[in-house]
Amino acid sequence: MNEKILIAVAWPYANGSLHLGQIAGAYLTPDIFARYHRALGNDVLMVSGSDAHGTPVTLRAEQEGISPGDVLARFQPEFLKSWEDLGIGFDIFTSTHTENHFECAQEIFRGLMRNGHVYEAEVELWYCPSDRRFLPDRYVEGTCPFCGYDGARGDQCDNCGRTLDASQLLEPRCRLDGTTPELRPTRHLFFRMSSFNGPLAEWLKSCEGLMRRPVLSWSLGITEEGMPDRAITRDIEWGVPVPTEGYEDKRIYVWVEALIGYFSAAVEWAKKRGEPERWREWWHNPDSRHYYFVGKDNIPFHTLIWPAMLMGCGEIYGGELRLPYDVPANQYVNFKGAKASTSRGTAPFLPEYLKVYDPDALRYYLSANMPELQDSSFDDADLIRRNNDELVATWGNLVNRVLAFTVRNFDGVVPEPGELDETSREVLEAARATVGDVGDQISLCRFRSGLQAAFATARRLNQYLDEAAPWKALKTDRQDAARSLWVAIQAINALKTALYPYLPFTSQRLHEYLGFDGLLGDSGWSAEGVPVGQKLAAPQPLFKKLDAAEILVSAD
Repeated sequence: MNEKILIAVAWPYANGSLHLGQIAGAYLTPDIFARYHRALGNDVLMVSGSDAHGTPVTLRAEQEGISPGDVLARFQPEFLKSWEDLGIGFDIFTSTHTENHFECAQEIFRGLMRNGHVYEAEVELWYCPSDRRFLPDRYVEGTCPFCGYDGARGDQCDNCGRTLDASQLLEPRCRLDGTTPELRPTRHLFFRMSSFNGPLAEWLKSCEGLMRRPVLSWSLGITEEGMPDRAITRDIEWGVPVPTEGYEDKRIYVWVEALIGYFSAAVEWAKKRGEPERWREWWHNPDSRHYYFVGKDNIPFHTLIWPAMLMGCGEIYGGELRLPYDVPANQYVNFKGAKASTSRGTAPFLPEYLKVYDPDALRYYLSANMPELQDSSFDDADLIRRNNDELVATWGNLVNRVLAFTVRNFDGVVPEPGELDETSREVLEAARATVGDVGDQISLCRFRSGLQAAFATARRLNQYLDEAAPWKALKTDRQDAARSLWVAIQAINALKTALYPYLPFTSQRLHEYLGFDGLLGDSGWSAEGVPVGQKLAAPQPLFKKLDAAEILVSAD
């Protein structure tokens, strides 16, 4: 029976172009994961969308003198084009500013209230006298009370990763005009996060051995310290209205309603398909598995706050909603010594890089350099080196020389191998086993090791060809040349499948060079061979060698 896999992907703020830190941190891995599970035959639903109500969006709107809706309208189409150009395939990429999302967010809000997890209280929040308004958390910056970092935001410190209450900031300043805000009382609705410390700790311990160690230990550490209650409403005009009398001038706080987007996107997807109840196959199904792909700074929201909301809201539209199965969060990608960030201007933006690099070259480098357990650094010179030394020299040249030589010397068809020698059998078996090995690594969200396993086999195949030297054997023993070429073609075909989740564009081209029709992703996750006599297409190079001097000069 096919498994139901929900792939929930972090929602980028619609305040600027996507950057490579985001791609490596949260967006490439779910696409690799989805391609593998779809090829395996599982029912995958991959959802995300633009976070339209986050304060980075409203900040940019205020700086440009336009509405937040105008900012969303500018970047939503750009996001969709970036996903298409990079080969990242969502089942739905929507936004939080839809009627469907408003309805779903308000329903979960009501569920939390019904079950007694929301209460009203007076709280002191930062107020800007010059603007005469309360400031949303990200409108305030200051010094982190825990680590002393001077650039902490009102909701979180990027340096130590702690979630914050804006009132905790030391030496606060308004991001709009740099003035010092003052604390003033206001009434808000609060979510009883404190009552979920025990249940969350118990649930997290049940995930031991599944979640990555940094994710699990950090989250458990927060429950041990004790999570405080958090305001669930804010004094703002842009966002999801609060479905409670007396709160008409407030909105549901974005950290709550944006998380609900994973659920609302599935509901919207089902409606658009004309199957309005189908979302239940993932959200009400106790056997479904939910994976949340996010960056390091979003870990507490997905291992603590969202699970607490799911525990607390009770039955939604007739059933309980599933808890996360895994949160395979990546660490940060640094660019020129700083964390890649749109708002801080320290980011290599994806649309610009796609003008220079082929998508599979970017996908390869970001996969090979993925910050799974610790921060990594993005470097143009290293990208070019790995493209030339690994993609081109190890894999692309292997494919080209085998297929081109076979087309030229064996009438363009897969030759009959005859009897295999021991070395040939070992190489072939290793290549076919690699498909399973890579799949196992991807299923465990160990993406770098999966890619490494595939390229280790490619290097072994290069060694085999160098030793067999079919271009020499052709002159004296045509059958011997046919044997080694047949083995190489079968091994390349297996590696084509293993590399498909990482390199979908060139793997599809290779699929066609090998004489197959249709989409590679529809062929299944297998190492089935290429039949003897199958017509091959004359290959073109899969990858292009990059001129470091030319690219690095233009990048500067």
